[in-house]
Amino acid sequence: MIGKLSLTWPKRLEDNPSYGDLRRLPQLRQEAHRASLPIRLRPVLHHILVLFPRRNFVLPNWQLRGFLHRHKHRNADGRETAQVYVADPSSALPRPVRELKGFAKVALKAGESKTVEVELDRDALAYYDEKKGAFVVSVGPSSRELPLVKEVELAETFSWTGLCIAAPLGFFFVNEWALRWISTAFRTDPIQECIKISSTNMLFQFDVEETLKKLSMPQKVQLLAGLGFWHTQAIVSAGIKSMRMSDVFNGVPSSCFPSATGIGSSFDIELAREIGDALADECRAKSVHILLGPTVNTQRSPLGGRGFESFSEDPHLNGTIAAAYIQGVQAKGVATTLKHFVANEQEYQRFSSSSEVNERALREIYLKPFQIVVKKANPWVMMAALNRVNGIHASENKYLIEDILRKEWGWKGMIMSDWTGLYSTSESIKAGLDLEMPGPTVVRGGAAERAIQGGKIFPEDIDARVRKILELYKHALASGIPFNGPEKGVPDTPRLRNLLRRAASAAVVLLKNDKKLLPLNTKVKSVAVIGPNAKRAFTSGGGSAELLASYTVSPLQGIDAVAKDAGFAVEYATGATTFRYLPVLDGAIQFKHGDTKGDGALLEFWNHEPVENWLTSLVNGGTPVWSMTTRFSFCPLIDGVDNTKVNFTCWYRYSAAFTPDRTGNYKFELIVGGRGTLFINGKLVIDLTGDVPDGSPMFGAGTVSAQGIVEGLKGGEPVTLEARLSNQTFIESGTAYETRGGVRLGATPVISDEDALEEAIALAKKSDVAVVVVGLNNEWEGEGFDRPNMKLPGRTDQLVSEILKANSKTAIVNQSGTQVEMPWVDQAHTLLQAFYGGNELGNGLADILFGKTNPSGKLALTFPKRLEDNPSYLSFGDRSEVDNKVYYTEGIYAGYRYYDAKHVEPLFPFGYGLSYTHFSFSNLSLTKISADGHFVVRLMVTNSGPLDGSEIVQVYIVDPVSTLPRPQKELKGYLKVTVKAGENMQVGIDLDRDALGYYDERRRAWIAEKGTFEVWVGSSSRQIFLKGSVELKDTITWDGL
Repeated sequence: MIGKLSLTWPKRLEDNPSYGDLRRLPQLRQEAHRASLPIRLRPVLHHILVLFPRRNFVLPNWQLRGFLHRHKHRNADGRETAQVYVADPSSALPRPVRELKGFAKVALKAGESKTVEVELDRDALAYYDEKKGAFVVSVGPSSRELPLVKEVELAETFSWTGLCIAAPLGFFFVNEWALRWISTAFRTDPIQECIKISSTNMLFQFDVEETLKKLSMPQKVQLLAGLGFWHTQAIVSAGIKSMRMSDVFNGVPSSCFPSATGIGSSFDIELAREIGDALADECRAKSVHILLGPTVNTQRSPLGGRGFESFSEDPHLNGTIAAAYIQGVQAKGVATTLKHFVANEQEYQRFSSSSEVNERALREIYLKPFQIVVKKANPWVMMAALNRVNGIHASENKYLIEDILRKEWGWKGMIMSDWTGLYSTSESIKAGLDLEMPGPTVVRGGAAERAIQGGKIFPEDIDARVRKILELYKHALASGIPFNGPEKGVPDTPRLRNLLRRAASAAVVLLKNDKKLLPLNTKVKSVAVIGPNAKRAFTSGGGSAELLASYTVSPLQGIDAVAKDAGFAVEYATGATTFRYLPVLDGAIQFKHGDTKGDGALLEFWNHEPVENWLTSLVNGGTPVWSMTTRFSFCPLIDGVDNTKVNFTCWYRYSAAFTPDRTGNYKFELIVGGRGTLFINGKLVIDLTGDVPDGSPMFGAGTVSAQGIVEGLKGGEPVTLEARLSNQTFIESGTAYETRGGVRLGATPVISDEDALEEAIALAKKSDVAVVVVGLNNEWEGEGFDRPNMKLPGRTDQLVSEILKANSKTAIVNQSGTQVEMPWVDQAHTLLQAFYGGNELGNGLADILFGKTNPSGKLALTFPKRLEDNPSYLSFGDRSEVDNKVYYTEGIYAGYRYYDAKHVEPLFPFGYGLSYTHFSFSNLSLTKISADGHFVVRLMVTNSGPLDGSEIVQVYIVDPVSTLPRPQKELKGYLKVTVKAGENMQVGIDLDRDALGYYDERRRAWIAEKGTFEVWVGSSSRQIFLKGSVELKDTITWDGL
């Protein structure tokens, strides 16, 4: 015998200890098991093993030896497993009859015997309160065959306080005794070393109500606002430490996954959960308790600056992908922050604009993804939007926060303001807004204490807000993430890179392949790679969602890697100038600091001006108080600077050697948060020390750009760059963001648009195949501004059109977070939408281009032919009829719902995407709708093409006889399935009352009206292959989740 069952095999399902509960896994996160403790604990531990593979767990170095047991085996040739079970018959608390605590596998020849040693430690004997007494040790080949029994004595009680948690304790929501037991079962974390804490009581018995009683009113008020940019306040005397939160601007480079629109376009729930799991690892490595994402606002317009941060225009897809992402993060004890609550769809006048939206549209479109996430994933934190909703700021909107979120939906978490998005004291506290961010406080603190004195708010109002912060703090304690711990990067492993690469491929959508050019044949002799987005790796849009990527792979680098293996030649030409600001210098700069050299630049800081007129001279001025290195030439200094050494008002120097890749004249650019200068080879080239207007970068707090030309640079020969900078004027200006300013350096060869285009055309003509990579980037899509139109920048359209004429074997790749116009689309026979693909953008794209991965993405957004076709065209941004108001005139007809209702043909419809193989749907069947609205859609998916591939089955519901008007169809279910070539797969998709209902403003409730509903199944919103119908016998009405 070799194998042994690793789980008990019941005779029937009803014999399983969790029958009736584990079949409802979504509720596991919110409900305790109904079985008694010793029985229910085992299934919980089983799920830990499933979620966190055994290889992640390593015994801690510190260990108390219990005893050694020796047992002789006599057997035929083969292998046997000695299993050691421990029983505690005299326990004061109920315990399992026996528990596996050790095992050893041994290979024996016939008639041979061996001594087997199974070493046990204190965990083999322990539950939370360990005691003196006798323990029974049994050994045998299975849990029911235990021929050897021995009693061992534990003479003295002992306890310990060092522990490290691998299981995400908050995930289980079982009672505290069970939590303590689990903590002794798995004590190591796959990321960080074991944490020593002062008391297990502090970790598991932190009493929110008792702590609340002990806090003074000034202490409570102190907790209501943040400590600086990324932390909550600490009350040391009460044992409350500072929780750390993170967006992405921090000093430690991280893994960058595809933008949300790319993840949404994967339609892949499991991938979203995997990404969440990996992000939790990043957070734990950086000692982050609260991740400030994801975003589930709805893309009303292609022009929204932050549109790339949300998953989809469809509320169901938006909410379900976000829920899976959150499940992955919070399963490892890291809190997520669902944002921005709610109706935050534009950047224009984002602090003051009021989103005027009717109740039905608010419920069905804009609140719906939040509602789905609360129901499926229970995010521990939410972030209120900056804007007003129907006249009232979201951060002080009692109807949204208290009436809907907390009372109607029953959500129990903590809600914070967006950064500088809190505008009132008593109103926001009464409305239920718990935490003001960032610190120091502007509208709480003394203002809150005065509001109490004036009777505008009461002590119980403060208690309600502080209670939510303390409940979140209890989650942070249970996570085992250290407070004020070090920020470390996650190890760069093949597994992580594989996930990043798979995600990048999954985010690519094949839009056209009319001549079957793709996948490209690696036997070609030459490939021309053309376009401004090919050489640079645009991993993300801009703003707070953009991070310091641990590494990047550009499309050119990804194609180059394939070329090296296959042996074909690759040449590059930019073709067009499309940048909003000159390209950053990442990858072309090096620093030297003493004997240390490396890629990137050196940043040095002083707390006072080193010498008079330091900015405009090259005079040195003493030793800096602190220094750091960076790989980047765009450094918004929001985080990553040592606060204990560097003042908020400071002077700093950015120095590096820049190596141009070609000979000629170069144009350089400088943007600063404050004032600064740029010296090149010791000469002053750019001076931004005078009266300089503000510009768009750095959330609108940077200067306008200034440029200068340096002539006669030689390719491969470095030149010295030194930028001298100060944020003094930045701080004195009273900006909402109290940071150390920032710097952005860029450069490009001076080349005319005509010359660049001719160079690209010539390259395309001489090459076997051309790949043109164009699109937007973090300068055109980002926080703080909306796009003026849907057009591609510069002379992109001309470039694409000319290359299509020059080479008939041309594949066009558009990279953008949201929709763009494509006036050349009829010329192109091969077209892909790549979105922003994260670290592995280039490799993920190359895998699609050359057929290593079969494309499976589907558009999570409708691509209109022109901006005027978009439903929000006349009521978005500065086209709104009234200043500081934007009317959501499209109502419930957002996204594809509008194109269906208006019979407008889009460029590419929602849910659309091609594959290198062919799928068909058949055999549709529908179960009857149950009394509570549940039914199942079943069908057969067949892969009749030549390649293995994945297809997304999309289920749309049609209500042809509704009392109130409804969209023609609405996505209510989907499933990604992988089917091998020539095979088929039976698919089932569960739907419930939410798939049938709409919101009735008059009844202030959801309603699914009795009657016949049509069920449409297809591969996009405009490609429906199967239709059926189901009947709801009785009308269902409900509120809440």
